[in-house]
Amino acid sequence: MEMAEIRNTLAQLRTKINQFRGSLDLDALNERIAENEGRMAEPGFWDNRQRAQEVIDANNALKTKHDNFIELQDALDDLDVAFELLQEEQDADLHAEVEQDLTALQERMTRYELTLLLSGPYDANNAILEIHPGAGGTESQDWGSMLLRMYQRWAQQNGYSVEVADYLAGDEAGIKSVTLLISGENAYGMLRSEKGVHRLVRISPFDSAGRRHTSFASVDVMPELDNSIDIEIRPEDIKMEVFRSSGAGGQHINKTSSAVRLIHIPTGIVVSSQAQRSQFQNKDTAMGMLKAKLYQREQEIKAKEAAAIKGTQMEVAFGSQIRSYVFHPYTMVKDHRSNYETGNGQAVMDGDLNPFIYAYLQWELSTANPQ
Repeated sequence: MEMAEIRNTLAQLRTKINQFRGSLDLDALNERIAENEGRMAEPGFWDNRQRAQEVIDANNALKTKHDNFIELQDALDDLDVAFELLQEEQDADLHAEVEQDLTALQERMTRYELTLLLSGPYDANNAILEIHPGAGGTESQDWGSMLLRMYQRWAQQNGYSVEVADYLAGDEAGIKSVTLLISGENAYGMLRSEKGVHRLVRISPFDSAGRRHTSFASVDVMPELDNSIDIEIRPEDIKMEVFRSSGAGGQHINKTSSAVRLIHIPTGIVVSSQAQRSQFQNKDTAMGMLKAKLYQREQEIKAKEAAAIKGTQMEVAFGSQIRSYVFHPYTMVKDHRSNYETGNGQAVMDGDLNPFIYAYLQWELSTANPQ
């Protein structure tokens, strides 16, 4: 690494540190930590042990965020001093040490930035991801299966476990719908950027005339909720149906009617699970999916009501086209929110989604905190 490159990298890291400081609001962060510590010192704090532990966990997370920022800032200050010394002495060993420390600090900053970006209330949760092809028959159903493969590849590459909770095969090819349970730290936070309509433009493999076709598929992403979220589901509001489980390609997972479909009568929401061997396990999985859908519906209603009060027009995220995948007459994948794009469409279809996810999270942060 040349001296000029080291200087430029240090300047970029200094800019990023300043951005971190602005988004953190250290004074407010310290106030929240002090408030929590005051509550922890109050008599009777441990009367409700669950609530007390929640306060302690939240405070530890705030302190970690604060302390890690200070450590990064100090490390950058140390590197600045080392670089000044290197400019004076031109020592080979010191040069190698500065390069090594600079690379390590870049990696630490990237990881820290991700923790700032993934700060939503459910970002750390597992994710429930659904794919529903749009109108267009085989074309759209094949596009749905391409997206399924893309998300499975992405999950595997990033250390997440993937389970197919429900699968409905297409008539000739592809899928009619699929539900994935993606488990691991920050699965929902990473995947919530994928919610919306995905558009494909390509030469159709199903068109004997070789014409160009446009296909659409919608992707829905919800956090898997734990028991701390109280969603009332009355037994009399649920209709349960059982059916025989089948996997991709029509292979039977088992020969008994272990798959479960739940219909929430007041809202018409339908969820299914066929991933597990027993009917009891599938019902439990389906109830978790129903809980997530009802919570999401409640949040969307509140958001629309708030927008109506403010007199602003709400964009319906589920119906909005978020990304285009063009494979003819040129190759380009572009996200219409962050404007991030790449010409390597095959890499994207092979699961290389992190640049899109990262660009979305940065765009989201910039729109939430405009300078």
